[in-house]
Amino acid sequence: MNKIIYFDNNATTRVSPEVKEAMDLFLTELYGNPSSIHQFGGQVKKHLEAARGRVASLLGCQPEEIIFTSCGTESDSTAIYSALNTFPEKKHIVTTSVEHPAIYNLCRYLERQGYRVTYLSVDEEGQLDLDELEKALGPETALVSIMWANNETGVVLPVEKAAEIAHEKGVLFHTDAVQAAGKIPINLAGSRIDLLSISGHKLHAPKGIGVLYVRQGTKFVPFLRGGHQENGRRAGTENVPGIIGLGTASQLALNNLEREQSYVGQLRDRLERGLLERIPDIKINGARARRLPNTLSVSFEFVEGESILLLLSDYGICASTGSACSSGSLEPSHVLQAMKIPFTFAHGTIRFSLSIYNTEEEVDYVLEVLPGVIKKLRDISPFSSASSAR
Repeated sequence: MNKIIYFDNNATTRVSPEVKEAMDLFLTELYGNPSSIHQFGGQVKKHLEAARGRVASLLGCQPEEIIFTSCGTESDSTAIYSALNTFPEKKHIVTTSVEHPAIYNLCRYLERQGYRVTYLSVDEEGQLDLDELEKALGPETALVSIMWANNETGVVLPVEKAAEIAHEKGVLFHTDAVQAAGKIPINLAGSRIDLLSISGHKLHAPKGIGVLYVRQGTKFVPFLRGGHQENGRRAGTENVPGIIGLGTASQLALNNLEREQSYVGQLRDRLERGLLERIPDIKINGARARRLPNTLSVSFEFVEGESILLLLSDYGICASTGSACSSGSLEPSHVLQAMKIPFTFAHGTIRFSLSIYNTEEEVDYVLEVLPGVIKKLRDISPFSSASSAR
């Protein structure tokens, strides 16, 4: 098998060696339950709380504002249901038309349960109009939930300004920061954000561990009830190895923020420039917006994204499609549709997402392979004559 060139870090990341090393001790030796009152359990509890502090440092908040969960999706659901249960008389939610399915599909479900949801539009660069947000808020609004950075395009949304607008109207504000955490600076102490979600496996921690930030003083209703874990805010025995891993990953991410901006950003830009130079009829999605330094969403006209991925996979190159095509569905993702990307482009969208573990040599290998892949697919496309006539 070819060497793996992994450019799909927005889907999941490798567990860093430092994280694995930190976790190993809690899988084999320090395996006690942190809720136990004996010394062995208490020793584990101290390490768990130290990890909580490291996560808080990454997010710029207080350790007691951190709740450990199983994943970003659980954190998102907990935030939304907490707001709705806190204000049961309020039946209105405001979100965006480009949210991750963890928010988008939950809101669609809540509509069927009688809630009213406003989906804020975005422009062709994936950016919000904050005036539309302000006009959408009313006395029936329980929550605003706006992602910090889009998982497909990497476009960064103005969540801090949005949170201020929500607070002016007395509305709780949540952000899904799963893609943003560890890639751009976050300082919750200086913002009006009430609730925030992250997921460990997006920043080189293992799968199965997430965080919900709840600003001190924010009314909160638990999603999982049972034991007294997490100060009664999330029942269930803590995933100690995962928490330790996330704590270590958070510390590494904080230390590597500058490198994420410079080194990873330069790799992404090198890939973007190379594709624009080598392949005609392509579109960089969100090119004029502020984006995460690691994310490149590119649409190739007159080809199918799935076919591109399959051929790239033969060369050992891992990326993902921006088109939510599965089980026979050929519709582009709701994100690309919201951005009004033409269908002939949107259907051929690929997302490359890099990390600090990628190299210039890997970028150059993709630039060597991909032009031939696109040419091959266009040569056999039923639209190839239209393409050549352009």
